[in-house]
Amino acid sequence: MLSLHQLRTFLEVVQTGSVREAADRLIVSQPAVSSALASLQRTLGVAVVERDGRGLRITPAGERLATYGRQVFALLDEAVADVRAAAGGASAVRLTAVTTAAEQLLPALLAGFEPAAVELHVANRDAVWDRLAHGEADLAIGGRPPDERFVSRAVRPNQLVVVASPHAAIDANALGTATWLVREPGSGTRATTEALFEALGITPTTVTIGSNGAILGCVRVGLGVSLLSRDALARDLADGEIVEVPTARTPLVRDWHIVALAGREPTIGARRFLDHVVDSGAFERV
Repeated sequence: MLSLHQLRTFLEVVQTGSVREAADRLIVSQPAVSSALASLQRTLGVAVVERDGRGLRITPAGERLATYGRQVFALLDEAVADVRAAAGGASAVRLTAVTTAAEQLLPALLAGFEPAAVELHVANRDAVWDRLAHGEADLAIGGRPPDERFVSRAVRPNQLVVVASPHAAIDANALGTATWLVREPGSGTRATTEALFEALGITPTTVTIGSNGAILGCVRVGLGVSLLSRDALARDLADGEIVEVPTARTPLVRDWHIVALAGREPTIGARRFLDHVVDSGAFERV
């Protein structure tokens, strides 16, 4: 029978791409990792890794095993947290959030909750949905869920607007020649910004910046314009540090969603977190 030790070793090889790095992370010898892989393949009767030059290649069968492996360990983590919560322990909840939501929403959402009982993972949109799909998070905070594997549990209005420095003298007619500050590929905000370019019929110069906070700082000093959430801009707009640039296509409505796996019973921690954000008025239950 396949053992958890074999499965854990295999997942480390998948994540690191090498026996040596997997051994370092597991604090075991390289022969021990190789032995566990060989034993796993004998148990399954199929190859899950193959030699590829000096490295390893994960086979199609191995990729399927990695998907199941991630789900197995995620379910074990969920079971431990939920059983402890049922016995009166901390209501632990595993959250994953897109970077924009983590910067703009989570500090307020976590206020008054139990921060010691929160495990938070922040990443781009694709990584967030991947983590939730594999059961490695109880709830995801981001945009609309991409497919039927997921279901929204709560929603919050969100508008995206184009902003610039008040000293930049940018109007809607100049957006095609302005420098746009955009997030990295894979970001939902980046994809929405590129869709706005197409809708406006412009192909401007872009500069990639890795966080919304950094983008906002650059906008303030006149380094470019950007499409940002109004949630993050209230103080700057009120103080005149930045100005909204009206366009024919904005504001864009891109509501925030708190999302769970469809068909999965929520953990105690997930239920308590949802109750908290709804009772605080930050979100409305779906």
